[in-house]
Amino acid sequence: MKRVILASSSPRRIEMMRNNGYEPEIIPADVDETILIDMSCEAAAMAMALKKAAYVAEQISADKNHDLNDDAVIIAADTIVVYGDEIMGKPVDQEDAYRMLSNLNGNSHNVMTGVTIIDTAENLKHCFCDTTSVYFKEYTEEELLTYVNTDEPYDKAGGYAIQGTFGKYIDHFEGDYDNVVGFPWYRVKEYLV
Repeated sequence: MKRVILASSSPRRIEMMRNNGYEPEIIPADVDETILIDMSCEAAAMAMALKKAAYVAEQISADKNHDLNDDAVIIAADTIVVYGDEIMGKPVDQEDAYRMLSNLNGNSHNVMTGVTIIDTAENLKHCFCDTTSVYFKEYTEEELLTYVNTDEPYDKAGGYAIQGTFGKYIDHFEGDYDNVVGFPWYRVKEYLV
């Protein structure tokens, strides 16, 4: 089996890989995650994933204990929420989380995850973007304030976790559930065979 390197410390991505029989090496990508607005939403998500994968590849090649020519696969992902013309990353504070979730209240939006997979042995890069449409129920001001006063919104694009306590406000979704969690596993696994 190839070495699998996850360019993320996301507990959700790590758990998904472990639940599917992989024990990835974790090398978080320490990159500026400012969203690029001069390109399409899909391209912005893929560009950020590529930036993360390239960072980790650079770290490995600079480390004398690792050989980038080893049979390894580097996986990086970046998830964004798109509502109208706005690309929502992770909220910067409580006010930002409140603003995002106020806008999404009772509305639909798209969750896009850009993924880059680098196969070091074959010198191949694969980039793709998966999109899921999510439809929110309406929630009250009190429910919103209660939620933004928890820790849950602050490391998630759009300020919510479908798999967390906010899941009760999801009416339905069209597409892949795992993509909304932040990792479209059904597509990622194709590159790990």
